[in-house]
Amino acid sequence: MSVQWRFSWDPRKNQINIVKHHVSFSKAAKIFDGPRLEKEDTRRDYGEKRMLALGRSEGRILRVVYTRRSSSIRIISARKANTHERAEYIRRIQSF
Repeated sequence: MSVQWRFSWDPRKNQINIVKHHVSFSKAAKIFDGPRLEKEDTRRDYGEKRMLALGRSEGRILRVVYTRRSSSIRIISARKANTHERAEYIRRIQSF
């Protein structure tokens, strides 16, 4: 049985993210279809609980920042994972 996720995002922020990181939030949402690493983003106080996730979308490993709002996942930003993040993802996912 698979989980049906509902996603939301700011359309303007999505366009900015596409220009800056070449990743749309609709592509970023695909990481939730497979195995991913997640941890809470504690770099600063955002006024809400934010999560950092690493997962695969269309053959690329992405780093996605999101928060849960009501019954949906709100994507805040997404980019290609850096070398260290990709290595961590591959190492930890392969150990399952």
